Amino acid sequence: MELILKKDVENLGFKDDVVTVKNGYGRNFLIPQGQAILATASAKKVLAENLKQRAFKEKKIVDDAQKIADQLKGLELKITAKAGTGNKLFGSVTNADLSEAIQKEGNIAIEKKYISILGGNVKVAGPYEATIRLHREVIVNFPFEVIAEAK
Repeated sequence: MELILKKDVENLGFKDDVVTVKNGYGRNFLIPQGQAILATASAKKVLAENLKQRAFKEKKIVDDAQKIADQLKGLELKITAKAGTGNKLFGSVTNADLSEAIQKEGNIAIEKKYISILGGNVKVAGPYEATIRLHREVIVNFPFEVIAEAK
């Protein structure tokens, strides 16, 4: 079944992508949730016209995302967390904590859903890397460090 996505769908595609999915997934989930529409010939023509009109606006958005990416590359972030023996953290550092720290240190607002920490949540102090998606064309690998809080 061929569909046009109306929203970004995790592990499937971005808004306005034409994707092929199994019939049940499209008919029972994506279409009723308002996340996709059927990719008919007329819908494809409308999509092509919309994409043509949006291309100019999109360039400005990509440029803004690139500026934020450059700011992130210049930012060195160290997150302190309470830790026990062997630098094992009490709790963990999540993408929400990383988003909050970036907001505090660099004054850059990034939603937590666009941040993914490689290996999941951080449970041990040390250097880590996160992937931040600012735009479908602008993805930044952001190194940060988790430091055990002095006792």
